[in-house]
Amino acid sequence: MSAFSSPVPSLYVHVPFCAAKCEYCAFFSELSSGEQMNRFVDALIREMELVASSLKPRTIFFGGGTPSLLSTAQWRRVLVAMERLDLLGADEWTVECNPATVSTEKAKLLREHGVNRISMGVQSLDEGLLDRLGRIHSREMVFKSFDRLRAAGLDNINLDLMFAIPGQTMDIWKATMAETIAMGCEHLSCYEVIYEEDTPLYEQLQAGEFDVDEALACAMYDELIDTAAAAGFAQYEVANFARHDGEPNAELPSRASRHNVNYWRGGACQALGPSASGYVDGRRIRNIANTERYCEQLALGQRAHESVEQLSPLASAGETAAFGLRMNAGWPFELFEQTTGHDLRAEWAGDMQRVVESNWGVRSDERFHLTRLGMRFADTVAEWFIRPEP
Repeated sequence: MSAFSSPVPSLYVHVPFCAAKCEYCAFFSELSSGEQMNRFVDALIREMELVASSLKPRTIFFGGGTPSLLSTAQWRRVLVAMERLDLLGADEWTVECNPATVSTEKAKLLREHGVNRISMGVQSLDEGLLDRLGRIHSREMVFKSFDRLRAAGLDNINLDLMFAIPGQTMDIWKATMAETIAMGCEHLSCYEVIYEEDTPLYEQLQAGEFDVDEALACAMYDELIDTAAAAGFAQYEVANFARHDGEPNAELPSRASRHNVNYWRGGACQALGPSASGYVDGRRIRNIANTERYCEQLALGQRAHESVEQLSPLASAGETAAFGLRMNAGWPFELFEQTTGHDLRAEWAGDMQRVVESNWGVRSDERFHLTRLGMRFADTVAEWFIRPEP
């Protein structure tokens, strides 16, 4: 860190191991093996040592892969290292879990070291759809794991769900939402299935084994927004819904993921682990998407970067504009200017007008935000706001 940079407030750690590869997943991950996981932990601790002086994490997020696959002993090594490097004490510390890999001992260990938020990949509560997705957990495991996490003192739990899964009917989707909400979680992340190349689900689609029903997907998304609102969840981003304990008119629900809000608002984030992608001092930094090579580089005492891209101020501002519009609050003009040094009303006036004319956005004196319909097309809007490097 240069003498003039302020400490990076967010830390993301990618744990690349999975017990099985899901049918829809295009993220970098690999099947777990004890020896490779030990080597990864060694490398991760080295990488933490290299960046610790530039970090003062207010939010931490361990994602994957499946971070909960690390053994209790491996987790203990990581946590002891973080304590030594003064990386504990974040306001919000999330760890992703698979319902099949949550033990009471592990949950207690994480809680004792300051983990205060869990994100559990449920995807569905329908046994047939769990098989269809290649998930290794049963619906029963979801309920048991949720109870274990609560017993360990974790009172901020996000549950991930998927909709528009091949074979998923509206009735199955409604039943899954009802059962999930009845569990009493604080946060929901709900994603439409995306068919990405090099995944089994994409190959099945190409082979004509099923069709994509766009109208049903839209209806399921509408049902999600209405059901979540009726159950007391406030939508604050395209796919994210949170309960509200605090001020009813606050811009963000109190249980919103602060770590993700930092991303969407253009904040800096240091990212560790194979394939992890961070943003520090206007640079987009991506690590090698190969655990073997990641471990080798760090054994030599150097970061395992695949690419470091210095964004121009305008390109950086365009990315920040695009990400921030995924949030229901959109961009207050003053906040955008404080964050990027650019005026949304000047550089993006034509793009805002185009969104408004499509009935996808609303512009007031204070801010610009997407409508309920516009949220469905947030990815398209994002492309309009991106500015290429000069």
